[in-house]
Amino acid sequence: MAKRLHLSVIDQDKIIKLHYATLYLLNKVGMRVQGEDVARRLLDYGCRKSGDRILFPLETLEKALSTVPREITLYNTNGKPLICLGLKDQQYYGTHADQLEIIDPVTGNVRPFLREDTKLMCRLANQLKNISFILSVGMSSDVPPEIQSQVAFIDALKFSEKIINFSTNDVQGLNDIIDIASFVAGGVKELSERPYLFFYCEPIPPLMHPEASIEKLRLAAEVKIPVVYMPFCMMGGTAVMSFSGALAQCNAEVLAGLIITQAVKAGAPFIYGAMPSIFDMKTTIGSYAAPEFHLMVAAASAMADYYGLPFYGTAGCSDSRHIDEQAVAEVSMQLFSTILSKADLVHDIGVMDHCNSISPEIVVLANEIIEGLNAYAQGINIDDLQEALEVIESVGPGGHFLNEGHTLNNFKAIWYPNIFSRDMKNKVVSEVRSKLREIIANALTDKDCVTLDERLIKELNAYERSLNDRVK
Repeated sequence: MAKRLHLSVIDQDKIIKLHYATLYLLNKVGMRVQGEDVARRLLDYGCRKSGDRILFPLETLEKALSTVPREITLYNTNGKPLICLGLKDQQYYGTHADQLEIIDPVTGNVRPFLREDTKLMCRLANQLKNISFILSVGMSSDVPPEIQSQVAFIDALKFSEKIINFSTNDVQGLNDIIDIASFVAGGVKELSERPYLFFYCEPIPPLMHPEASIEKLRLAAEVKIPVVYMPFCMMGGTAVMSFSGALAQCNAEVLAGLIITQAVKAGAPFIYGAMPSIFDMKTTIGSYAAPEFHLMVAAASAMADYYGLPFYGTAGCSDSRHIDEQAVAEVSMQLFSTILSKADLVHDIGVMDHCNSISPEIVVLANEIIEGLNAYAQGINIDDLQEALEVIESVGPGGHFLNEGHTLNNFKAIWYPNIFSRDMKNKVVSEVRSKLREIIANALTDKDCVTLDERLIKELNAYERSLNDRVK
């Protein structure tokens, strides 16, 4: 649903100042870029070496911005377009599946994340209208860590109709997933032309691009898989204790990633990601629910918009370990901020306990909240004002509008909740929690969502057996 309202947390003058601060960090301070092959390509691209750092002159940024795609279309495995990034009036939300723990939707207890839970999250995403992509990373405690990412990706292919966002534990995992994804797509060329997935990768703030991250960027760029590059800059920890400074640092780290991808392959699709948050000095956590975090995420989305890049944001999270008042308040605030921002993709729906666990119930609840906020973000349309005035004049003082054709034709424009109650007489006890669990139970008992033909399923099973043989 297209939105008309946007939140401006940072004006154009501040954006320009942050841009020039970013240029200073890129060209004067520089980054440590590990990996000889990519470092050589950067020097060929126009970057300079200064000691153990790479400097990125303005010309390299301008060159990268001239070749990177401004819009990215993502498809399903059958080649049907589902998402177009870069339009700025559309947002798409996704869950997360790389947590160590899950809040069990049956018992309500926190337990280790299992392989079966990836299947649950895929099935649940399929049922929820406002969840457009499923993250497949793989922290299943019952899968060998060497092949967690690959197994989770195979499961997402089997049980999800939605676009797959994935990352990998190592470079080998990315190589394997590119092989799997290309096979399903019909070849590497077909995968790059109609990607049904996008990759998630991170530098290490401050100003560090480790060899593993660089090699992942290189592999994704070479086959033109859309890639998110997303630093987690915690103010006072991995970023300077300054809102503007943290934003400039985060921006510089992301744009260095952009230049790297374009130096490897001009035209490689790139998605701007940013997590400028706080390091909580009381608890030593990197907060996922601090108001400052989501203020800066909204500001970072404006920076991405300034460069004409799609933005990958974060919302629908809580630092609480439990589904309680804190969790609902934090999830709602973040979603409200995000829906008015310039984010294209929004991940981490349902993440709890500062990214330690995932809650299927919060995912379902957030789906309802997003639906309501989409109605809010439509803003006020005055194109129908003249028609409305005519109806008011026709009804006149003391009348009502229940029997008017205008009401019949337009009442469905109002949002009607599925989970929240507007009953004339509300029940003594809230039914929201039971409705959430009913939706999850339906996902658990529903037939497996199989979108691939039997031949592909057999091949995927065979590939998984080869992965298990590798780690024996």
